[in-house]
Amino acid sequence: MLFSINDKPYVAIIGDIIGSRNIENRNEVQNKLKDVLNHVNNKYAEDISAKFTITLGDEFQGLLSAGRYVMDIIQFIERKMYPVKMRFGVGIGKITTDIHSDLAIGSDGPAYYLARNMINELKLSEKKNKSPKSNIKVTFENQNNIEALLNTTLALCTVIKNSWTDRQRTVVYDYMEFEDQQKNMASRLGITQSSVQKSIAASNLYNYLDAMNTISKILSEIGEKDDV
Repeated sequence: MLFSINDKPYVAIIGDIIGSRNIENRNEVQNKLKDVLNHVNNKYAEDISAKFTITLGDEFQGLLSAGRYVMDIIQFIERKMYPVKMRFGVGIGKITTDIHSDLAIGSDGPAYYLARNMINELKLSEKKNKSPKSNIKVTFENQNNIEALLNTTLALCTVIKNSWTDRQRTVVYDYMEFEDQQKNMASRLGITQSSVQKSIAASNLYNYLDAMNTISKILSEIGEKDDV
């Protein structure tokens, strides 16, 4: 197994709205974020140890007992909040206090510290021209040797995402939402099947999904029964 933290590992996710101070309809965006997080808390309740909660107005955090849905949750939030841009810090490690399941506030430990460090590193890299640009970063309490590979892959996925046109992103998000046939996508989106096919090809969608699925498979080892 890749993860060998002695005590039970948790996955802390801290999310942050990029450039929140420049958003005109800030209250509307915060209300939308509340709705999105409520959906996450309901859909992934089985793996959520502490519900995703808005903590600082433009920031939120949640705690998972397993890693299998980390990327699904992040991609869902990212998709539903668009065009608002988000960043995500993920920390895998111990929780050293009691966990309050109703909200991700009040508990503490390395998992949260690490997630916070990742948010800070993302903010710092955004200011440096030569730093890899990513909006998701992962780290482990036991300094797992696969960490660099995961973060490099996430940075490359960000490059792909940032290259999408509005049309391509609409098609990509529809595919991710429904995982449907192209003819059904075309009907929902009011465009031709040929346009759907061209957008999928130009967006490098399958490369992006393959990379994200590989990351999910690796993180799915966190919280497996054999680890507990």
